[in-house]
Amino acid sequence: MKQYLDLCQRIVDEGTWIENERTGKRCLTIINADLEYDVANNEFPLVTTRKSYWKAAIAELLGYIRGLDNAADFKALGTPTWLANANENEAWLNNPARKGDNDMGRVYGVQGRSWRKPEGGSVDQLKKIVDDLSKGIDDRGEILSFYNPGEFHLGCLRPCMHTHTFSLLGDRLYLTSSQRSCDVPLGQNFNQIQVFTFLALMAQITGHKPGKAYHKIVNAHIYEDQLELMRDVQLKREPFAAPKLHINPKIKSLEDLETWVTLDDFEVTDYQYHDPIAYPFSV
Repeated sequence: MKQYLDLCQRIVDEGTWIENERTGKRCLTIINADLEYDVANNEFPLVTTRKSYWKAAIAELLGYIRGLDNAADFKALGTPTWLANANENEAWLNNPARKGDNDMGRVYGVQGRSWRKPEGGSVDQLKKIVDDLSKGIDDRGEILSFYNPGEFHLGCLRPCMHTHTFSLLGDRLYLTSSQRSCDVPLGQNFNQIQVFTFLALMAQITGHKPGKAYHKIVNAHIYEDQLELMRDVQLKREPFAAPKLHINPKIKSLEDLETWVTLDDFEVTDYQYHDPIAYPFSV
C-alpha cells in the first residue's frame, strides 16, 4: 500500500493539469511510475484505504486470457467494466467496424490470442509463451502485446496496460508489465491486482515459482472530479496489512483457464479495508 499511496500523493503534490481529449476532462498528471509486487511471498496488492472489488479485476483478466471481445461475456464472468466502453463511447457507436450491442472490437485479449498476420492467419501470443515457459525456455521474447496500431480503428479503446513480458531465471518466473496510461484512483486498483494475479497464474500453469512482478506506468493521472475524494478522503486513511490471494491448485494449464475456471477458484483472506469511495468513471 505504501507505494500506491506514495504515487497518489506524488500526483497530488507534483502533477500538472492536462486536458484529456477523449473524456473532455482535466487530469492532474505525472510521467513515469514504477511499482513492484512480491508474488513470491503472496503480498497481494489489494487497496486497503477503500474497499476494493478484486473479483471484478480477476474476472477481467480471465476475459483477456480467453480473448473475449464482447462486454456481455465479461459481465457473465463477473465484471461489468467493459459495458460502458462498448455501448456508451460515441466514437465507437458510430464506427462501422462495431458489430452490435456489447461488441468491444479487436482489443486487449483479442490481440493477445489472435494477432492477425499480413499474409493471413493469426498468432496466439499467449500460447507461445505458455508453451515455452512450460519447457523451461525463455528466449528473451516471451512478450504478450495488446498494442496493435494497425487495428486501433477496429476496437472501442486503445489498450492502457499494453505489454506483459515474462522472464525466467532458473525455476523462478518474473513479470514486467507496461502501461501507457492509468486512472490511478480507479484503474490502478484493477491493474495491480491483474499484474500480480497474472504472474501467479502463469507460474502455476508452467510449473515455476513466482518471483516479483514489475509494473511500469508512463502517464499516471487523477481526474479533476476525483481529486477531492483522493486528497481529502483516501489519502487521510491509514492502510492495513496486505491480504493473501489463494488460487485453486487444480488449475494446471492454459486450457483450464480457457474453459472451467471461475471466480470461485480464487479466494482472498486477511483483507481489512476502509469504507468504499465512489470515484467517478470517465468513458
